[in-house]
Amino acid sequence: MDEKFRSGDVVSISLAHMAHDIYASFLAPILPLIVEKLGISLSMAGLLSVIQKAPSLFNPLVGILADKMKVRYFVIFAPAITTISMSLIGLAPSYLMLAVLLFTAGISSTLFHVPSPVMIGHISGNKLGMGMSFYMVGGEMARTLGPLIIVAAVTHWGLEGSYRLIPLGLTATVILFFKLKDIDLREDFQKDKSHISYTSTYKKFLPTFLVLGMIIFFRGAMKSALTLYLSVYLTDKGNSLWFSGIALSVIQFAGVIGTLSAGILSDRVGRRRAMVIIAAVSPVLMWLFLHSEGILTFPILILTGFFLVAPGPVMLAIVQELDTEHRAFVNGIYMTINFGLNSLMLLLVGFLSDLLGMDITYLISGLLALLAIPFAIMLPKRKRGKPYLN
Repeated sequence: MDEKFRSGDVVSISLAHMAHDIYASFLAPILPLIVEKLGISLSMAGLLSVIQKAPSLFNPLVGILADKMKVRYFVIFAPAITTISMSLIGLAPSYLMLAVLLFTAGISSTLFHVPSPVMIGHISGNKLGMGMSFYMVGGEMARTLGPLIIVAAVTHWGLEGSYRLIPLGLTATVILFFKLKDIDLREDFQKDKSHISYTSTYKKFLPTFLVLGMIIFFRGAMKSALTLYLSVYLTDKGNSLWFSGIALSVIQFAGVIGTLSAGILSDRVGRRRAMVIIAAVSPVLMWLFLHSEGILTFPILILTGFFLVAPGPVMLAIVQELDTEHRAFVNGIYMTINFGLNSLMLLLVGFLSDLLGMDITYLISGLLALLAIPFAIMLPKRKRGKPYLN
């Protein structure tokens, strides 16, 4: 791997991440309209997000393919599939059709998200945290812009008019093709790795995966509450769809700053120390959010968003620093754990919201996040310049 930070290529892949995730983020902002249109419960609404993430169960298989194929084509064409699928969700006449569209978008999301961080890892040189921050900023910018774009679209054209956003996404795909087609990592991805089995690679890093999984699990309810269910929570309290959409964009935009800062900070102070700080501060901010009202909600959301998604680049950097040649496969395992556990918590938050109400559920989510702190402390400590060995 080249030690040089290839800024142009890093930015290109980060822009691809943004283009893809703008459309992938359409569900949460218009979830109140979908719930009303189809007459579904919050549990069924949460299941929609799980369906969208279900293809992540195949992330390790996609990782094996990415080790052997020209992965840049996954990154180039996946946004087009996601664009079409997510732009049609407003037209879906039934829960089943909506589920099919979301599952299709989930497949393309898997094809994109497994190889792209590995590409970033190969072109970031000795500034891996910074590279992952740029990559995650693309995703967080998308989740900032996505709610505004889809809310504006359904306000102007109605829920069924969301399909009009397809040309914009396809245009972005064409631009990405010309920017990414010359990034060639075949020598890095396709070298002979047959002497190391995928099973032994999995067993070697299982302890690290378990620790990361526990952090994701205990933070998952809080993350779900403040992303997928945020619009429903705020509209139930009498706020408008625009207020809720702006609030979601605010928390995601704050996440952009947090994401950029966390990766760079972890390069300086270490991954474990950065994760401990994030895990300790987040539940406090969740409690403050629950006690805020009106316009005062936004300053709290800014701080909350800063820490909410900050673990992303830090965890990706940890995974990419594992001492293995099967980087795409290892990233696929991590993505499966990440999406799988977050999906489980999405269902739990929806179920508890139906059973106990959203106020109590949000309080429980914040309390669960406290349990991530001891697992952050358990993360392996890496000596500067050396990979994680366990």
